[in-house]
Amino acid sequence: MSELDVAKEQIAYLKVWLGILVVTDISAFGWLISNLGTATEILLWAAVIAVVALTAGVLLLHRRIERHIESLRGL
Repeated sequence: MSELDVAKEQIAYLKVWLGILVVTDISAFGWLISNLGTATEILLWAAVIAVVALTAGVLLLHRRIERHIESLRGL
């Protein structure tokens, strides 16, 4: 397998995880908005922390994918 093929497979794998993180982030945010008035305070804070962590993960993974794509320019 060539170096280019390996890099493409790594990017594809990272894109799968990016999709999973985005869907989870949207779901957690939706739960948070839906349950603002009914959930306990500890659950609301846990949801806020989860949304912030997932959003940070999405941004970091996006940057990593961009770096991998940029590294393909030389191949």
